Amino acid sequence: MNLVVDVGNTRTKLAVFDKNNMITVVIVEQSEVLDGIKELRKSYNQLHLAIISSVGVIDQAVVNYLNLHFILLVLSHETPLPFNNLYATPKTLGIDRIALVCASVQQFANKNVLIIDAGTCITYDFITNTNDYLGGSISPGIRMRYKALHNQTAKLPLLETQFPEHFIGNSTINAINSGIVYGVLSEIDGIIERYSADYSDLTIILTGGDTNFLSKQLKSSIFANSNFLLEGLNFILQYNTNG
Repeated sequence: MNLVVDVGNTRTKLAVFDKNNMITVVIVEQSEVLDGIKELRKSYNQLHLAIISSVGVIDQAVVNYLNLHFILLVLSHETPLPFNNLYATPKTLGIDRIALVCASVQQFANKNVLIIDAGTCITYDFITNTNDYLGGSISPGIRMRYKALHNQTAKLPLLETQFPEHFIGNSTINAINSGIVYGVLSEIDGIIERYSADYSDLTIILTGGDTNFLSKQLKSSIFANSNFLLEGLNFILQYNTNG
């Protein structure tokens, strides 16, 4: 059994896999990561392989514990990957984006795939049906847009994420919700349209924290999978260890 540790900007996901099947996933605060791993190890005594991926700061005590009790793979730009990375600056490609591309290789082999990760940022990653990763784009996520309107202006309030009552906002609150939510939806639909114009057999994956909020509102046909990144990390671990 495999342990997947995905250290994000604010929280960490811990997942247990039995081969390709995810058994459980736990979301913990950064200060609770080590305790969370210890609890999972008690509950699943067959855990012996682990992978850790981080876009944030890794507590060295967590790494030390994993090294002591697991065969550990720390995902980096030096890790062997199952695709051709044609990114012009591969060392700057986010670890999370690498994991998402690997998940698409495993689950949608020999297809043109656009992966949209709607989280803190919205990232777009594209891999061809010949297994070539070409790159993509990065834009602000939904919460980042709410915070930017509040922080960069004198009087606009900081709102919770909410689907707008109407496309035409008849109050400041409604106008902010409309501008952000419909702006994000239009952006995603527009980018999908651009890729589809060049790749008619395009497969589209939507993942990330805002998956459920956005998935039903998009015009395009998509596969929604909030655990896609975790599945990609598990595949990388299997690819490198035969675990």
